[in-house]
Amino acid sequence: MTENKNTFDSVREWIAEHKLRTVGCLWLSGIAGSIAYNWSQPNMKTSVKIIHARLHAQALTLAALVGAAGVEYFDHKSGAKAERVAKFLNYEGHPQKD
Repeated sequence: MTENKNTFDSVREWIAEHKLRTVGCLWLSGIAGSIAYNWSQPNMKTSVKIIHARLHAQALTLAALVGAAGVEYFDHKSGAKAERVAKFLNYEGHPQKD
């Protein structure tokens, strides 16, 4: 049987496997968007624009980390994380010596 996954499930699975990459991409896009927005404000000094961009990106990063923690929590509760870990460990391929 083929497994039909919708877009949400495939995105959630990718995020679960690449948490740090997701947080890094959100940080980069957040700081780029904030710099672009702040540069359109003509009455600010350059140093203030950079500080505001950093603060916006920091808030977005904290939100992304909370989201990644939530994904980790729900994966742990549902058992999906144990399945991913078992796939990498493959106990049958490496028997333990007693």
